[in-house]
Amino acid sequence: MLLHKSAIILAAIIVICAAPLAVQTASGHGFGGDQAPPINFSGMEVTVRTDLTPSDITIDEIDNINMQVKFFDTLTDTTLEKVTYRIEMWHSGDLLARSLFYDPDGRLDIKIRPDANCNQDELWRCTVYGGSEHVSSPGALFVHGEACNDYNIDSCARPTITGPIFEEGGLYNIRVDIEGATSPRIQLAEKLSYETFVSVAQEQNFMIQTAHAQDVPVTVKTYYDKVENFQFDPSDNSIAFDMKFDWSPDYVEQVLVVHEEIRVPKDFVPYAEGKTFKGFVNGVEVDQRALLNDPYSYEDTNVVHFLISNAELEKINDSLGTVNHNNTNMNLKLVPLDEPVTSSTEFYLVDVENYERVPTNVEISWEGQYGAGDNIPFTFTFLDQDKQLIKDVWYSYVVQDESGNEIASHTGSDPYSVGIASPEGIDIQRVNIPSEGIIRIDVLVHGTGLDYDPTFSGIGTGLIEIGPSTIMADEPASPADTVIPSWIKTNAGWWSEDQIDDAAFVTGLGYLIQNGILIVPDAHADDSSADGQSSGIPSWIKTNAGWWSEDQIDDAAFVTAIQYLIKERIILIE
Repeated sequence: MLLHKSAIILAAIIVICAAPLAVQTASGHGFGGDQAPPINFSGMEVTVRTDLTPSDITIDEIDNINMQVKFFDTLTDTTLEKVTYRIEMWHSGDLLARSLFYDPDGRLDIKIRPDANCNQDELWRCTVYGGSEHVSSPGALFVHGEACNDYNIDSCARPTITGPIFEEGGLYNIRVDIEGATSPRIQLAEKLSYETFVSVAQEQNFMIQTAHAQDVPVTVKTYYDKVENFQFDPSDNSIAFDMKFDWSPDYVEQVLVVHEEIRVPKDFVPYAEGKTFKGFVNGVEVDQRALLNDPYSYEDTNVVHFLISNAELEKINDSLGTVNHNNTNMNLKLVPLDEPVTSSTEFYLVDVENYERVPTNVEISWEGQYGAGDNIPFTFTFLDQDKQLIKDVWYSYVVQDESGNEIASHTGSDPYSVGIASPEGIDIQRVNIPSEGIIRIDVLVHGTGLDYDPTFSGIGTGLIEIGPSTIMADEPASPADTVIPSWIKTNAGWWSEDQIDDAAFVTGLGYLIQNGILIVPDAHADDSSADGQSSGIPSWIKTNAGWWSEDQIDDAAFVTAIQYLIKERIILIE
């Protein structure tokens, strides 16, 4: 464990990242919790956060769920008092519950009791509420007794909702209106309205038959909707299935991540521990970082996570064009690759004040064929003292060579959240390593969950020896092999802010191709329309350009995106 120079560098990251921690916001579809963007109210930036306990709910397994709704100022992390909430719960366009609630300290806890016995067409008519009307907030439910905190949920006084809620898997929309705050007798001139989303999982079991007539059980755990058209192809051992999904741009913009799990026995060789995969959504290949092989959660079963980010969803939409916007299905396909030879290193973390050990271990693994000059996909795995995955991790990293020179670093790309999000405790990051030798990867875990719980936070260092690359010479060169001139990055920043037009930006790309910095097969257009203009450059590329100009993503990530656009003839180069 090396902490001298690493500690200094990571301490700098801590200083840089500490300030935004008081203004954390998140938006989009969550798993067991979500936080809405803040709204200005009386000089404060106030928002609502919704959390379920337990956070990972699978239907038919849990009959007692706590839903916590918190109203607070993001600038000071102060919870507002004497709040009147109007809460609605929706699923698949159906209203399930709607009622007013009052809470004196701004943290509202509600006991949810799922009940599938409903024969009404309008499901909300079957919902029953427990509690009494608060004397100062007419119509709002309240329960007198011990206030709820993190340690007494099972015994504290809280209202109840019993009805057809969390009886089906998928995405639930929790809409929250703040109708009064600071005092129950003060009504807001205009109510503050928020939308949060939580996912509830359901499991579906399938049996596949291999080329050798072997029956293999497979479980798909879906956090979005029921799986349909499950298929196994013994010719390549691929698994594919469909589920309902709204591809309209307005909806996709809200989706933080799509999460599906495929569970396969470890003794089924194509899906064994250490395997890598290709993944496709609606026929478009997704980034390798979207596919995580988890051998830790179960003794006899591997879990392959499909984690399709918002940027990946928008890229798929842009790739397929407007015809996909009316599509109501998502097709996912998982293809196992030949077994790689992997190497790994593991180290523990210490706290940033006393350098005492914390209950966090980090394993970094990579495929052995990668070496100097490659864009190496490093897998970061976060484990507790019992070798169980730590979920919902936020982390940063710095990579240095033997002389202490920085090769790469990443502290996250979301302006509202510090660190890289690793919902399942496994994450893949590509880093270009220019030369052979010992490299040092310093890791800082900021915390876990929306509130950055510090239980597993700390810093640590891993040493890795990088040898020569054995990747086939005829494979495309790494997009980060050559240094990109600074003026190209400046142009990208101007373009992202609309200070220069598409044509001027495309001219800069032509320079990259002519000088061998950006390698794209058949990059030159071969028709009369190849006039150096763009043909509908997707908005996500302009966002990437802004991030790249500010060093929030590396050269490789940006160039890879540009390569894709040129190959698909979305950008035309003379």
